[in-house]
Amino acid sequence: MPGRIIAIGDIHGCAAALRTLVEATNPRANDTLITLGDCVDRGLQSSQVIEQLLALRETCRLVPLLGNHEEMMLNFVDGRPQPDDWFECGGAETVESYRDADGKFFPVPPEHVDFIRTWGDCFETDTHFFVHANYEAERPLAQQHWQTMRWQSLKFGIPDPHESGKIAVVGHTSLKNGEILDLGYLVCIDTYCWGGGWLTALDADSGQTWQADRDGRLRQP
Repeated sequence: MPGRIIAIGDIHGCAAALRTLVEATNPRANDTLITLGDCVDRGLQSSQVIEQLLALRETCRLVPLLGNHEEMMLNFVDGRPQPDDWFECGGAETVESYRDADGKFFPVPPEHVDFIRTWGDCFETDTHFFVHANYEAERPLAQQHWQTMRWQSLKFGIPDPHESGKIAVVGHTSLKNGEILDLGYLVCIDTYCWGGGWLTALDADSGQTWQADRDGRLRQP
């Protein structure tokens, strides 16, 4: 029996919500779990989120995608110029999450940085493709611009269906009402967990969803 394809929206340092969704979905070895990027920043537990993702690699096939916030984090670590001020965009909360038990800041562990460097921009199945932010409808997936996939909000324009005919699953554009945007050919599951909404998990094939708030409470039907 083929495994499930489960996507999780923008986690943004909400470790309790992630833990609850992992327990609720119970991914197995033949399941593929895709995180849509922006796992770090804004929420208070980015380091714990990365630790959870590292552990998940032993449980299922984990496919983490790179969001604009991971890009900013890597730019900061590498001393590269930033498109935005990372600290003002939630990076300060990420730095705070890396303090030790005595309250002293210690560098981001190399295994965390090396892990994030492996994250890709796009993942596709026979029926769906997954990117952090957006896509160009007439451009093949292998030729998409990384700026579009990591940075372009749906607020500046919702694309047409992709030329492949596959359903797009995206995050990045925060839906502050906490409800999924489902256009049939495009599904956005950034449901604003860190800001008081929900963290969403979506079974791409069955359409089943699970949601948890930042305190780890599962949303009831």
